[in-house]
Amino acid sequence: MAQNQKKLFIKTWGCQMNVYDSNKMADILMPLGYKPVDAPDDADFIILNTCHIREKATEKVFSELGRMKPHKQRKQEQGNKALIAVAGCVAQAEGDYIMERAPYVDMVFGPQTYHELPEMVAKTIGAYGKSRIVNTELSTDNKFDKLPEEAQSQGVSAFLSVQEGCDKFCTFCVVPYTRGAEYSRPPEQILEEARRMVANGVREITLLGQNVNAYHGDDENGKTWGLGRLIRELAEFDALERIRYTTSHPRDMDDELIAAHGDVEKLMPFLHLPVQSGSDRILKLMNRKHTADDYRRIIDRLRDVRPDLALSSDFIVGFPGESEDDHQATLKLVEDIGYTFCYSFAYSPRPGTPGANMGGMVHKDIASRRLQELQGLLNKQQVEFNKNTIGMTLPILLDRKGSRDGQMHGRSPFMQSTHVQADERLYGQIVNVKIEKAFANSVSGTIVTADGVILSNAA
Repeated sequence: MAQNQKKLFIKTWGCQMNVYDSNKMADILMPLGYKPVDAPDDADFIILNTCHIREKATEKVFSELGRMKPHKQRKQEQGNKALIAVAGCVAQAEGDYIMERAPYVDMVFGPQTYHELPEMVAKTIGAYGKSRIVNTELSTDNKFDKLPEEAQSQGVSAFLSVQEGCDKFCTFCVVPYTRGAEYSRPPEQILEEARRMVANGVREITLLGQNVNAYHGDDENGKTWGLGRLIRELAEFDALERIRYTTSHPRDMDDELIAAHGDVEKLMPFLHLPVQSGSDRILKLMNRKHTADDYRRIIDRLRDVRPDLALSSDFIVGFPGESEDDHQATLKLVEDIGYTFCYSFAYSPRPGTPGANMGGMVHKDIASRRLQELQGLLNKQQVEFNKNTIGMTLPILLDRKGSRDGQMHGRSPFMQSTHVQADERLYGQIVNVKIEKAFANSVSGTIVTADGVILSNAA
């Protein structure tokens, strides 16, 4: 550990993979003397870990950089050095532009290169002298082999990256260009990281990947594991109570994984399976390589083995060429499936993707109206799902303090945000909660014993 303690501030946008990456960056920088802090004030190193999925992502990064610049200037006025870096997918796509437009940024690096952070820091302020760094190589090396063990706890619920990159090339998506080709970590490496997590108190692991169910890791004997087998092996860890995974693609829901949903008790009855549209014509334009009925059949098979399975999804409305009939087909799919919650957006072109060059752009007002209709239906389903759990007693993993005094927050098996009155000593425990109230985005209830006896104040 370096002698002089320095402050590290990381702001993270986007998917759970970015959260995982930010935690790993903090682990990598800890031996250099950097300690994570919750605010950029007086920080010695500021990292913006970015996401390129949302509309105007690059402009939002520059807006945030403008807010970070005064922190660096104040540090310099005090005679101290401060670094500003942009990481993640916007960095990968717009590295040179960021450096040109924001000359106070010291380094830009993509998601495949953050294991090289010590060397980048050295080149910027260390033994090699002052320089600005742009590192956006899509390396074929396995960056996971070069990452340190966890230096800080993620809490009782943790992310574990098992797969990265994407070979699907949906016409609306930048991920193949910013994260590179699909890569799956060796299963032994994943299991060892999971053992360390569990030993440090993790009770729930969420397996991560851009297409996590495309996982195909080769073991030391040269045999290929799918995600279903990996889940079964993780379920053998006695102290690990819950397993989840995200984000999935319908084309990769194979027989082994579907069977795991019925066989593995620790695999939670919740699945995020993006479909994007209910129109076959639009799905073809999106290059999804599945139809709406393919998706329906997958859901039917999953619910055959796990009848209580709750679902979420992603939807894009207003994709180029989308007609009113296409929109109605999406609404019909939502009605047929029934979701607990979903992410839905009006299409906006991502530079460098095929969709950005398509004709037939849907007028903004029409796309906005369709989005409101879709979100109205999805919100109705979400409220209905939450209301239907009133009266149920559900096992809730308490993962943090709530926003009110004496309140704890947790997640149900169905990923519902759940609030209960409970003593902080119950942090990290799975408690039985009788659900009494349901809201648009959460539920609340009272802790009960196995016999249904209410525990006063849950102390």
